[in-house]
Amino acid sequence: QVQFVVSGGGLVQAGGSLRLSCTVFGSSVSINAIAWYRQAPGKQRELVATISSSGGTHSPDSVKGRFTISRDSAKNTVYLQMNSLKPEDTAVYYCNADPEPFDDWGQGTQVTVSS
Repeated sequence: QVQFVVSGGGLVQAGGSLRLSCTVFGSSVSINAIAWYRQAPGKQRELVATISSSGGTHSPDSVKGRFTISRDSAKNTVYLQMNSLKPEDTAVYYCNADPEPFDDWGQGTQVTVSS
């Protein structure tokens, strides 16, 4: 199995910025893309950004223009730069494969945006 270790969450004020990191351990030969997901209390888990093996990226309108996903292949790490954070961005953020995520989502990293 592949392990995704995330870090970088924390408490920030609205309008602030945060950068999350996702380091992938184990074999990734079967992973076509890696994505950031988030889940807020009472809400469905949603995809917030994805990056393919070729470098292509995609994100939904809710975060487009504010969040940027990138990767450092040498470090086997994917990043999520979050700017202009809003209270509605508050959630647990996860990193996993896309479009077929692994069953083990890990603990994620908590992002809390205060008003």
